[in-house]
Amino acid sequence: MEYNILVINPGSTSDQVSYFRGEKEIFHKTVRYSPEDLKPFEHKRAVEQFEFRKTLILKTLKENNVNINEVHAFIGLCGLVRPVESGVYEVTEDVIRDLRAGVSGDHPINLAGIIAGYFAEQTGAKAFVADPPVADEMEPFTKYSGMPENPRTPLFHPLNQKRVARHAAVAVGKPYEECNFIIMHAGGGVSVGAHKNGRVVDINNALDGEGPFTPQRSGTVPVGPLVRLCYSGKYTFQEMYQKVRGKGGLIAYTGTSDCAAIEDYIATGNVKPGSGLDPKKVSREEARNVLVAMAYKMSREICALGAMFAGETIDAVILTGGLAHSRFLMDEVKRRTSWMADQVLVYPGGDEMTALRVQAERALKNPKIIKKY
Repeated sequence: MEYNILVINPGSTSDQVSYFRGEKEIFHKTVRYSPEDLKPFEHKRAVEQFEFRKTLILKTLKENNVNINEVHAFIGLCGLVRPVESGVYEVTEDVIRDLRAGVSGDHPINLAGIIAGYFAEQTGAKAFVADPPVADEMEPFTKYSGMPENPRTPLFHPLNQKRVARHAAVAVGKPYEECNFIIMHAGGGVSVGAHKNGRVVDINNALDGEGPFTPQRSGTVPVGPLVRLCYSGKYTFQEMYQKVRGKGGLIAYTGTSDCAAIEDYIATGNVKPGSGLDPKKVSREEARNVLVAMAYKMSREICALGAMFAGETIDAVILTGGLAHSRFLMDEVKRRTSWMADQVLVYPGGDEMTALRVQAERALKNPKIIKKY
């Protein structure tokens, strides 16, 4: 049987919607929101955008001649629920309660399960969420940070990391459950995970500033100076938090989070209109140093996870996510990490919509794989 599956993937300033009949994608639409669209929700929790985003998704379905009552399953990337294992979960009252509460953080991604649950309730179809960013398969000893009140917690890109891990397992000729991988998903956030025998046994918190710096996030920074900066009286809590997430990384150094615009500026001296890149703030040489530094920080995080394998063979280092389209960055990372593993594999992008469709189809065909939240 071919299943009709609607995939919902909310982001900070857009929603991605895809409709599949079987494996065929009937349409994919990215609904983008301007600052003016989102202005009424400033300083409010993400769940306040439910009616606004739900209405625009319904409008998108109507424009593409999709009858919502023909959908067999709605699925979204799971939001910031309490830490659970990776996998597929049916949307239940408990899931919706924790997404609304934002028990592990507040982000528009929490709306995916809430909207999917609403549509399923209206139509009698199934609603699923899959692979929450807070998926926790970490070894207990990896959670010790050195500060008992502040343990290390996972927050990463399990949907895409698991997707490319299974592709890579085919490439190396072994089941994923028998492979040792180090996988980096590099996009707006950068998560680097040690995959051992089918589990992500160590991973950074890619949302709140652990690991490499990214287009918009500071990553791990010197702690003492950070504490002094916090108590300097120069910044509010919100301003400091934006330095960690939103206005850190490439934006802080160059004025833009557009990696392609920075690379073009380095190569030609041209500044992409509207990118925000400020040539008065950063020279071409300095811009190149910033990209090299980001690649080095990525490589350093990858190499550090080699300690998890204690001399065991690492089957592959895997590079994925939007920044994996950057040949400059990937060549730098490969140059610094290729000694670690038998091979370095690059899977640019994320293809989250197809990955979510596959998860929903697996759950419809084999309900036994659905995990209990």
